[in-house]
Amino acid sequence: MTFLTIGHRGVMGVEPENTLRSYLRAERSGMDGIALDLRLSKDGVLVAVHDPEVDRTTDGSGAVADLTLAELRGLDAGQGERVPVFEEVLDAVRSPLQASVEDRAAAGALADVVLRRDLVSRVEVASTDGAVLAEAARRVPGVRTVLFVESLGGDTEAVVSRAQAAGAATVALDIHRISLDAVEAAHAAGLRVTGLAVNTLDQLRLARALGLDGVTTDFPEIRSTGRFTA
Repeated sequence: MTFLTIGHRGVMGVEPENTLRSYLRAERSGMDGIALDLRLSKDGVLVAVHDPEVDRTTDGSGAVADLTLAELRGLDAGQGERVPVFEEVLDAVRSPLQASVEDRAAAGALADVVLRRDLVSRVEVASTDGAVLAEAARRVPGVRTVLFVESLGGDTEAVVSRAQAAGAATVALDIHRISLDAVEAAHAAGLRVTGLAVNTLDQLRLARALGLDGVTTDFPEIRSTGRFTA
């Protein structure tokens, strides 16, 4: 099976994260997919922002949920880039997308777009919350889902159980906390396993040695290096 390389928020190591500029750079770099984060604006529009607040990634301040789309669009997200609307991303790049949502409202809005634009084969839904993934799967039959696991907590079986309960096809594990036991348990349960964020050659070698199905990376160079790292 192909080893996948997914651009993290585009290629955030070299471009402003979660911007059209970053997504386009990821696509030009040959990434197999692009991971992005979605939140709802105050007026209910899906926008690509990772944090609950805009303070870190723009020249503005405040919670995304408290700002209208017009207010968000007035912010500089880096190098003159604006906060993208999800549908703009869909139109700007052709790559498969891994859309991360962390609440049911955003998941519902994402489901509406996926259904309306017939994107089941192109967009997979990711979250740290299994209930959010289950809701997405209920709303969009056949959609692929990814469970982000920030900490294994020493209980690999619990991680597998969480993924299965959510109906996830893939488990994404922190490359700094990953273990061979967790990878093997997930694979034995029929789950794919990816590592994030893999940004060095040593981390890429570890991902390959553990038998991961793919990685998420901040840097385009990892894509070209990954082709030749066994």
